[in-house]
Amino acid sequence: MITASMVKELREKTGAGMMDCKKALTAVDGDMEKAVDYLREKGLAAAAKKADRVAAEGAVGSYIHAGGKIGVLVEVNCETDFVAKTEEFQDLVKDIAMQVAAANPLYLRREDVPAEVIEHEREVLRQQALNEGKPEAIVERMIDGRIEKYYRENCLLEQAFIKDGDKSVADVITEKIAKIGENISVRRYARYQLGEGIEKRQDDFVSEVMATVKQ
Repeated sequence: MITASMVKELREKTGAGMMDCKKALTAVDGDMEKAVDYLREKGLAAAAKKADRVAAEGAVGSYIHAGGKIGVLVEVNCETDFVAKTEEFQDLVKDIAMQVAAANPLYLRREDVPAEVIEHEREVLRQQALNEGKPEAIVERMIDGRIEKYYRENCLLEQAFIKDGDKSVADVITEKIAKIGENISVRRYARYQLGEGIEKRQDDFVSEVMATVKQ
């Protein structure tokens, strides 16, 4: 059985994505050393070595959806202008912009989630679990699992990739790093939805017209 702790250990050793680590361990029946070799052979472990390199080039991409009702801007960085102009990198930028449009992440990464938000979530989940009659002894473990789910649903890099639900967005980026040979990172994004934040109210004139029609 492949456990979460095994996946975490392999990820710490190689820097590869969580789903890639899980696939590697599954492929070699949980053998840690063989899993490391498996990732190295696929170039995924090597990608971790590039993570500390400065990525100051890149591109700002955009995506408009639903007839102009949702728009996204995203900045994705790489190391050289040459790579930034390649079709493969541009496709990645577009995919990430589409991801933001479709999945509406609240944060880029889990480290960006304010501590008070997580504490609030933990308290709500704790009360839910207790109301469901769960034994207090396992409540904390349940909360930890649900907090992980919160990260996967609300943090862009941890969300399931819209084109392949078996991979996270971070996994897709890691694969591109291994293939392209440069560090790649998502720096920031903005998502706009038509009418968002505007309190919808019935126009007084329309109300008067409707009232007249009913007379």
